[in-house]
Amino acid sequence: MNHESPMWNDAFGIEWLDFNLSTSLMTIISSIIVFIICVMGSRRLQQRPGKFQNLLEMIVDFVKGVVGGSMDWKTGKHFLPLGLTLFMYILVSNMLGVIVMGVSSDHTLWWKSPTSDAVTTLTLSFMVVLLAHFAGIRMHGMKHYLKGYVTPIPFMLPLNLIEEVANVLTLGLRLFGNIFAGEILLSLIGESLAFTAPPYTTILAVIPMVAWQAFSLFIGAIQAYIFIVLTMVYLSHKVSKDH
Repeated sequence: MNHESPMWNDAFGIEWLDFNLSTSLMTIISSIIVFIICVMGSRRLQQRPGKFQNLLEMIVDFVKGVVGGSMDWKTGKHFLPLGLTLFMYILVSNMLGVIVMGVSSDHTLWWKSPTSDAVTTLTLSFMVVLLAHFAGIRMHGMKHYLKGYVTPIPFMLPLNLIEEVANVLTLGLRLFGNIFAGEILLSLIGESLAFTAPPYTTILAVIPMVAWQAFSLFIGAIQAYIFIVLTMVYLSHKVSKDH
């Protein structure tokens, strides 16, 4: 548990700019995996699809159902690519640190889920909220959109602004908390019980470890689903006609 994150402090000579190299590396790996999956699944589309194409079509239909359940399809179809990208990226990211437990070198942790870093999840939530504002302004116009913050009375403005900040925090921190907690518990089971305890307990440690890995995989899938559901609900509020 005494692992440190590889940091690049004062990057490019900028005092306030720091990079977590592990998070950056795993973000790139997650993106490459998603890209490969999408390319392999769409290279040779067939009328009678194989298993891999069937799987991707199921994911598309699943996300399409989430989008359609949040807003009318005429508006929602524009957000289908966003929903697919977020769902697949978050799902893959959540799984990386569970399927392959933390790989470290000299007590420096290199392999983990990028979504176990609050910076990643808060960045995703911030970009979603920013996109929602852009979509709302594009749909309704700047004047009508901003008017919604003081409707029905101007006193609603500070409350609405607080809500916007809360949306960023809750959307990002919910995902971070669940994935980070899962990886911490896996590390506790793996290191504290299996490797520091007497040898005969190593076998016994396999049972709770496998059980928790299975549960963490389930939680990872659920959190990816929850993230896109909340994203689409938030977008629907911004682009709806009664905003």
